[in-house]
Amino acid sequence: MKKLINSIKNRINSAIVSARTAVESTAGEGYVDTGVKIIVGVVIGGVILAGLYTLFNGTVIPTLTTKIGDMFNYAG
Repeated sequence: MKKLINSIKNRINSAIVSARTAVESTAGEGYVDTGVKIIVGVVIGGVILAGLYTLFNGTVIPTLTTKIGDMFNYAG
């Protein structure tokens, strides 16, 4: 019976120590840091997509349309 009680005490003590270690630990990233990284990634991605949209609609698509029109222009 004494071994069982000591075994239970050891398990409880190890659980307390691991919980205390986890609570007192200051290592690792917080939720705010991760949130800021995600927001920065979304903003940078949006800026890149807006730049590509402007590039394709302002330069590539009109030029492509003109060249395709010239290819099928049989009048000369």
